[in-house]
Amino acid sequence: MMRTYALFFVLLLVAGVAFAATFRVTADLQSALDKAQSGDTLLVAAGRFEADPQEFVEPTCGNCQKHQTGVHASRGFLISGKQLRILGDSNGGTVLVTKAGYGLLVLDSRGTVLENLMVTGGHRDRDGAATDAAIVIKQSTVKIHNCTLRDNTHYYDSTIVGIGGVMIRENSEVWLTRCRMINNTWDGVALYRGATAMITDCVIDSGRGAGIGVTWDATATCLRNEISHYWKGIGSFGTATVVARNNLVHDNLGWGIIASGESTMIAENNTVVQNGNCGIAIWNAGTRGRMVNNISAMNGWRKEWVCPCVGFWNQESDSVGWVVAHNLVWQNSAGNVRGVDSTKFLIADPQFGDTMTFVPGVGSAALGVDSTLTNGDGSPGDWGYTGGPAARRKER
Repeated sequence: MMRTYALFFVLLLVAGVAFAATFRVTADLQSALDKAQSGDTLLVAAGRFEADPQEFVEPTCGNCQKHQTGVHASRGFLISGKQLRILGDSNGGTVLVTKAGYGLLVLDSRGTVLENLMVTGGHRDRDGAATDAAIVIKQSTVKIHNCTLRDNTHYYDSTIVGIGGVMIRENSEVWLTRCRMINNTWDGVALYRGATAMITDCVIDSGRGAGIGVTWDATATCLRNEISHYWKGIGSFGTATVVARNNLVHDNLGWGIIASGESTMIAENNTVVQNGNCGIAIWNAGTRGRMVNNISAMNGWRKEWVCPCVGFWNQESDSVGWVVAHNLVWQNSAGNVRGVDSTKFLIADPQFGDTMTFVPGVGSAALGVDSTLTNGDGSPGDWGYTGGPAARRKER
């Protein structure tokens, strides 16, 4: 059976039983989202698509002490109760202007794909409990690839919180690859309450809050991301679990990487440099994990705010549950190590080739020094974000 919308479409036979449709959308994106059936693909043309914001009250709160707290929010575009593939123009010319707190809300959707979209122009909700972001995902499984979430700059001084890049909420699973979260007014990516995410090869730059914040009982794997010019870098909170490997975390106002609460942090082969206060920190007893093969250098350029201006800080000097080994520290303004035996660290110049990419140069003490976490080719592992088995493959 053919369905006729005010859109150009092609019908595709799926599994010899059901039909899935591919539509080209040139106007009224929300109408296309409403009319599409689960399994359909929307090819969204280059151009500017503006949402008609709708206010709503959600029955649960992502980041309140009481989960069943009503939250007043607004949404721009909505995908609800269906699986869709939303593919924007490959040259990045598909721009969604949301004018809402929850810019693109994905709700009760398993298998949705978002690709080649720019999401911008959000408007902060006045309810401080609203988890505003360019994309908000609840009870859904979503793949987000090559999307730009930027210039969601509105916020109220009275709420402090602004609009983030991606908020991943209750019982959601998200793959976030090769995306850019730039110039927003809250966390780049935040996870709450049972959410799970794989965050790889993303640029998270210029915003407020944390670049990646993993809270409550959420779980995240963070690979090969660059996080800069936020208040803070990568943090695990509550009972969350974070695997952070091969990230470049630099020029944030406060800390680079921390573990707090009763969370677990596996931080390996990260380069944490030029952050305003501390580079890497174990915030309190009760946390656990591994801090191995990291470089923490040249941190502490601003007055102490959230932690001492040191390379590595263990606030309570309690290392139970932790493996801390093979980390290089260098030229941190208030000392390289505090709260941990400094003999466990290599204090040496990483000999960065420049202060843009922070790649250790030839002869650096960070190169070829670990036989456990080897490089991808099996050679002794380099320390920092360019080394170890998960590093981005070098061009030949």
